[in-house]
Amino acid sequence: DLTLPEAYFASLGFSDEELNRVNSKYGKRLDFDVERKIKPLLRWFSDLGMTALEVRKSVVRCPKIFDVDLEKVSKPVVLWLKDLGMDDSQMKRAIVGCPS
Repeated sequence: DLTLPEAYFASLGFSDEELNRVNSKYGKRLDFDVERKIKPLLRWFSDLGMTALEVRKSVVRCPKIFDVDLEKVSKPVVLWLKDLGMDDSQMKRAIVGCPS
């Protein structure tokens, strides 16, 4: 049986292979709160202009992104990098490559 986060990711089009890779890289089965942890991060990725495919790649490559506090770490780092001159395209490439 899928955990609630796995079922949510499956509903977004993640394949069984992708879910297995996420769990393998994370080191355990995903058990995050979908409403408080997963949806806000995925919404933020979308706000940054990431496509559904880019979001999937990002989560599969580096699922530990869910361990990072969105408001206290991720958003301030992105703002800092933008202040340093990184454009949206560069930002998306960095996040898709491995966002943590």
